Amino acid sequence: MQPLQKFLEGQVLLFNKPLRWTSFDIVKKVRILTKVSKVGHAGTLDPLATGLLIICTGKFTKKINEYMGLPKEYTGTFTLGATTASYDLEQRPENFKDYSHITEENIYETTKQFIGNILQTPPQHSAIKKNGKRLYESARRGIEVKVEPRPISIHTFTITKIELPIVHFKVLCSTGTYIRSLANDFGAALGVGAYLSSLCRTAIGNFTLDNAYNIENFEKEITALRRAEISV
Repeated sequence: MQPLQKFLEGQVLLFNKPLRWTSFDIVKKVRILTKVSKVGHAGTLDPLATGLLIICTGKFTKKINEYMGLPKEYTGTFTLGATTASYDLEQRPENFKDYSHITEENIYETTKQFIGNILQTPPQHSAIKKNGKRLYESARRGIEVKVEPRPISIHTFTITKIELPIVHFKVLCSTGTYIRSLANDFGAALGVGAYLSSLCRTAIGNFTLDNAYNIENFEKEITALRRAEISV
């Protein structure tokens, strides 16, 4: 088999998605580098998030739905004392409130109501379709669309550090969970508002970020394989 033939046959690739790249940017990059058209990702990661993205090529694209259903692990930060329309830093913070009365005990106690099987409302700024349109398309025109809450599971929700107004967290959750919504709901439960200020996906099932490529390393590997292919 030619060195690059393996991508055409089918591979599961783990990537550490850079900040501000879309999930499709990674797919497009893999297509260009490997010259394989059949490439897809197993679960979108927002442009303002970093971390693990599963990319499948060739026959392994058939496994995408299987990988999408795996639980996800995230680390990141909430910022208390304000909200944003997108629940993250895509939009400017507003509705500022004093958070000085919030104690560590308040924060730890509030996590408990979000652990287990709960209903969560997706953000208005999301790619979910309703009546054939993406929610974010309506949101950007200032139109709010009614979205029904969806059942999700949050297996663990741990506060790892508190540096008010910043709260560091680690979450293990079911597919379909919006960490942006968790940030917004968490702030509402505390009564001071909150938004997601950073997010990194660290695991999908048994796949971990530790084993992921960055774009530069993958490009170097492909270059080396292409040279090997020429010399064969």
